[in-house]
Amino acid sequence: MARRGATVPERAETTTELDETDRAIIDALAQDGRASVSAIATTVHISRAHAYQRIARLREREVITGFTVRTDPAKMGLRSSAYVTLKLRQHSWRELQATLRRIPEVHHVALVGGTFDVILLVRATDNTALRRVVFEVLQAMPEVMDTQTHLIFEDSET
Repeated sequence: MARRGATVPERAETTTELDETDRAIIDALAQDGRASVSAIATTVHISRAHAYQRIARLREREVITGFTVRTDPAKMGLRSSAYVTLKLRQHSWRELQATLRRIPEVHHVALVGGTFDVILLVRATDNTALRRVVFEVLQAMPEVMDTQTHLIFEDSET
């Protein structure tokens, strides 16, 4: 509880205003993160120099935080996927998040509100490996009170 007269620190993050050109650049890079600045400029109908300047500004302001590769999990041998929800013991998130991120089968970790506390995207070679992660790794953690596993039958990106 805050002391009387104490101020709550403001969040350091600020929202960056994005115009139509910024959004078009981001959309083009989301489609192909390897696209050249010239290709982005052509797609967005601006000069190459202007595209370069805009991309640099978006990176500097951390609107664009990196570039990534999208993979097909099945072609990488990861044929079993599930969303696993965790109910945690009170005040255990800070200690647990780093541990969860080190589990190779855990591909995404999110702290959420609702009937559970954390959602994980878990990908494994098969259901036996997935079962091992849930029962032998996740449920063995003292911070985890309960788990629910939701198998993914089909995946699609938006």
